[in-house]
Amino acid sequence: MRRFRNTMMSALIGAAAAVMMTIPTFAIDSDIVIIHTNDTHCGIEENLGFEGVAAYEKQMKALTPYVTLVDAGDAIQGAPVGTLSEGGYIISLMNQAGYDFAIPGNHEFDYGMSRFLKLSTTLDCGYYSCNLVKGPSKQLVFKPYKIINYDDVSVAYVGVTTPESITKSNPTNFQNGTGGYIYSLCEDADGQSLYRQVQDAVDAARSEGANFVILVGHLGNEGVTEKWTSKSVIANTNGIDAVIDGHSHETFTERVPNKDGALVPLAQTGTKFANIGKITITPSKEIRLELVDAVTAQDGTAASDPEMKDLITRIKSQYEASLKTVLGHTDVKLTSTNPDTNLRAVRNAETNLGDFCADAFRVLLGTDIGIMNGGGIRGSIDAGDITYEDALNVYPFGNMICAVEATGQQIKDALEMGVSLYPEESGGFIHASGLTYTIDSSIPSSVRTDERRNFTGVAGEYRVKDILVNGEPIDLEKTYTVASHNYWLKSGGDGMSMFVNCPVVRDDVMVDVDTITTYIQDHLGGVVGEEYGNPHGQGRITIK
Repeated sequence: MRRFRNTMMSALIGAAAAVMMTIPTFAIDSDIVIIHTNDTHCGIEENLGFEGVAAYEKQMKALTPYVTLVDAGDAIQGAPVGTLSEGGYIISLMNQAGYDFAIPGNHEFDYGMSRFLKLSTTLDCGYYSCNLVKGPSKQLVFKPYKIINYDDVSVAYVGVTTPESITKSNPTNFQNGTGGYIYSLCEDADGQSLYRQVQDAVDAARSEGANFVILVGHLGNEGVTEKWTSKSVIANTNGIDAVIDGHSHETFTERVPNKDGALVPLAQTGTKFANIGKITITPSKEIRLELVDAVTAQDGTAASDPEMKDLITRIKSQYEASLKTVLGHTDVKLTSTNPDTNLRAVRNAETNLGDFCADAFRVLLGTDIGIMNGGGIRGSIDAGDITYEDALNVYPFGNMICAVEATGQQIKDALEMGVSLYPEESGGFIHASGLTYTIDSSIPSSVRTDERRNFTGVAGEYRVKDILVNGEPIDLEKTYTVASHNYWLKSGGDGMSMFVNCPVVRDDVMVDVDTITTYIQDHLGGVVGEEYGNPHGQGRITIK
């Protein structure tokens, strides 16, 4: 089968960036339109929302008979509508929208592997992944690709899921009862296993007759393990005509050279329906990428979809009343974002919400130190009454709070792992209570990890300096009590393997959401006050 990778041009269409590539003539008389989403994270009514996707799909179907809807992962987790149904409500909305192809992102596994596998049978189009395998024989859990025919033209959609899922979701989801890994995502030390798996799927699709291959990946680039980024996968493969990406919540269209030097279009739409992605394969030999940030009706108003709106209303009615329960009050906004840039500050900087979360852990469990991962803080809390919905927006994962005994060296190693990607965003960035530290960003990270990106050591100088525990220099030989959640302390999430074998002194005390209520009511007199007034926190993290 011939592969066509000719010179590409870039164009601007409306306000959307576009990338075009010349391809051979083929037997269709209308555009093939591929609509794609990624990292929607239960944002069912945010930005364009599911209603915008459904309306846009209908608009495209009025222009061409060849329309396909694709999702690149992280759809079923991220807000109360997902948490309260363990993803079920989102699957219903995806079915209503009529998705034709979907892949698991790392957060599809957050409700446990058994729950996800059950959900996968209820998604009408099913899930696809060329690299999620089980057992010593590495048997594929899902089909690796799907070929869709548009009259005489065949397009293969190949799914690939980031190997970071093993540590970015709960590692126990991929293990048996004794801690042995029974699922793999083709992770290894240099990325070659993943590249081979993708290449084999691409080659198989070509051999089956695919004229075009679209890689649908939950891989990402910014803040992602480099060997597993979408750009690294493109650079180490060939035969892919375009890549739909997710995972890192970026917004872009680019051209990236593949193994043969041919430029491959690559796109990501951001998060929570900030944009809808559109790939157009035209009869005039072009592949064009666009990002659509508005869907309008003929009168210029936002387009609507009555059937989708009705389903959203019916779903919300089943849980909305309980979400309005007031848990406490805050006089200040507790933020997870940088107030100047609106970026996810909790992943590379101190914020008042990060301080609050770590304080709640430490105070409620009575430990020396409390620590919280930035990636576990998913939303902000506005000044005013705090509702159950607000709390679930911060903590959608349902982690259990516990405490362990850890040495000063283990704590130092955890801090170093947390800043290994700084200044890039990292879900493992540590917010602390009872502890302060400095990041010397002039020192390159020398953190070492295994093939699953679990911490194994530090080869050179530490980036973390001046670590103080309750005002005193940390003693690397001393044992401290540390409060956090089971994701870090018991399961080694985010690669925090240094904690896994630490003695557990308080186990599964309460679910993370309940710490917000209990801390406010029992220790803050019912109100979060000016002690948390600075959005940049209380100066616990210093950055050089």
